[in-house]
Amino acid sequence: MVYVTLGGAIFAEILATTSMKYSDGFSKLWPSLFTAVGYVIAFVLLAHTLKTMSVGTAYAIWSGAGTAVVALIGMVFIGEAVTMARILGLLLVIAGVVVLNLGGAH
Repeated sequence: MVYVTLGGAIFAEILATTSMKYSDGFSKLWPSLFTAVGYVIAFVLLAHTLKTMSVGTAYAIWSGAGTAVVALIGMVFIGEAVTMARILGLLLVIAGVVVLNLGGAH
C-alpha cells in the first residue's frame, strides 16, 4: 500500500509541475489552480508515505521519478530539446533511484 500512496504522490507532482508550465507565471487561472492543488495532494500523500517508509528512500523515489517523467514530458510533448546529455542525465537519475532503493528500501 505504501508504494500506491507514493505513486499517487508522484503522479500529483508530475501533474502539478506540468500545469505550472502552462500557468504562464501563474497568470492563467486553471493551470495555476491545478498546480497548487497538485502540490498539496503530492505533499499530503508523501507525508503519509513517510509514516512507513524511510525519508531517504521515499524522497529519492518521489523526486527522481518526478524529475525523469517531467523531463520526458518536456521532450516528448512540449518540444524541449532531446540531447545525449539530457538522455544521459535521465538515465543517471533513474540509476541513482535504483541504487538508493537497493541499498536502503526496508
